Amino acid sequence: MKLLEIKDLYTIAEDDREKEILKGLNLEINKGETHVIMGPNGGGKSTLANSILQSPKYIKKSGKIIFDGEDITDKRTDEIAKLGVFMSFQNPVAIPGITLAHFLKTSKKSITGENPNIATFYKEVGEKMESLNMNNKYTSREFNVGFSGGEQKKNEILQMLLLNPKLAILDETDSGLDVDAIKTVSKGINLYKNSENAVLIITHSTKILEGLNVDKVHILIDGKIVKTGDMSLAKEIDKEGYSKYFK
Repeated sequence: MKLLEIKDLYTIAEDDREKEILKGLNLEINKGETHVIMGPNGGGKSTLANSILQSPKYIKKSGKIIFDGEDITDKRTDEIAKLGVFMSFQNPVAIPGITLAHFLKTSKKSITGENPNIATFYKEVGEKMESLNMNNKYTSREFNVGFSGGEQKKNEILQMLLLNPKLAILDETDSGLDVDAIKTVSKGINLYKNSENAVLIITHSTKILEGLNVDKVHILIDGKIVKTGDMSLAKEIDKEGYSKYFK
């Protein structure tokens, strides 16, 4: 069953409306699938992720985005999130004055519409943090303030596990991570994944894909998906690069 369907999407940048970034992009993701998008810098990978979540930095000129049978093309970001779309950030932000625990509780409430049971909530947080090799003392620290790059990325995966969205979009969550941290992130993805949800991973590296059951790999160049294949395509790119896919 289709979970995400993107039809002929054209997108421009809000601060440069003469420049077309996505140029008729099409993509389908079914429930239970893990998809990977690879491509050179500037090709539109992060633009695609941000366009799905209705970032104000990008404007959709035409096309449609259907999520779980509902047209979300023009919905607000908070509405899309409540429908079950989550995105981890390539460069997570720090929020001084807000503890990690407070942020997580507020996020959970905004999605479910109910205050979480405190005892159950902290038990769940503790279990998720342990699975990600995170020190539970971090819950009392300010959100991402003083966190290492690896801890910030683990924090993104922690949010995904707690919010349990229908679709998780991971935008270069593996960038800047050492081998052990990448393995932890991959473990978190496997803990999250089931037959009713889906993952869209945007990456430059195949390291994060090791140990994952990848269904499809897409090569995105100059605003379009120019090639789709299985994991062997990612391995090919890792060895040979993208030159053969440029016109």
